[in-house]
Amino acid sequence: MTPGGQHAMFVIALALLNPGDEILVPCPGYNPYGQAAELADAKVVNIRMSMETNFTLTAEMVKAAITPKSRVLVLINPNNPTGTVTAPDEVEKIAKLAIEHDLIVISDEIYARLTYGNQRIQPVASLPGMRERTITLSGFSKAYAMTGWRIGYFAGPRELIVAMAEINHAFAISVASVSQYAALAALTGPQDCVEEMRKTYDERRKALCEGLDALGIPYAEPQGAFYVYADVASTGLPASEFCERLLAEGRVLMYPGTIYGDYRDDYVRMSLTQPVERIREAMGRIQTVVNAIREERKAPAA
Repeated sequence: MTPGGQHAMFVIALALLNPGDEILVPCPGYNPYGQAAELADAKVVNIRMSMETNFTLTAEMVKAAITPKSRVLVLINPNNPTGTVTAPDEVEKIAKLAIEHDLIVISDEIYARLTYGNQRIQPVASLPGMRERTITLSGFSKAYAMTGWRIGYFAGPRELIVAMAEINHAFAISVASVSQYAALAALTGPQDCVEEMRKTYDERRKALCEGLDALGIPYAEPQGAFYVYADVASTGLPASEFCERLLAEGRVLMYPGTIYGDYRDDYVRMSLTQPVERIREAMGRIQTVVNAIREERKAPAA
């Protein structure tokens, strides 16, 4: 147990990576993985994803990124910030590559219970030959809405976990006991709340996508987690500048994909943490700002 899943990332990096080692990370992806690798003096190799694969990782991408210095592969499934899911058959192909090239896989499954439609998450550690080379990272913040309780965990082969536990002890000694009891209650209590929240996120997802469709803004198909990754390049502004204008003029906050390592300043991450009514209100404000930007582009130069 760790005080949050993010804490676990740093413990794992310090335990598994030596200076000069390479860690393969999906791009865009959750940026603390890069920060953790930097702390260990390791090199981050960003595996660039695109709309062509709905911003999901493929075995072909992973294979192209592997070098003799590769030690660790990160799989975030569902992905943050894109809200997309790597299909089970693709996860199996990636696992075979990990075995072939002797890689340890960090399987970040913190959003695994929040998927939509027919999407299914394939746990990496349960695949043949992967139990001994997989560190599963998860927590209680997402499925149980327990962000402030700061409780996450990692699980893996005993010989690795024992060493990681020493690093974790040096950092934090332990998770607060009240948080551990709360997590136990969440796990052993009724699970109806998780399904209820998943359905609520699904309703919000549909409302947000309808708003983007009306604006003519394309996006990756949101299959899990609670994000929509939208392409705002058609506004004529870089995503980072678009976010600044949207906040100043529309009072709507979202983040550019560059924060999550995206190599193009075209995409924004939109969150589904607000009720449907607020999402629709936000979409109205976004439409006002987008219309203003588009009118500016039409206006003749002075």
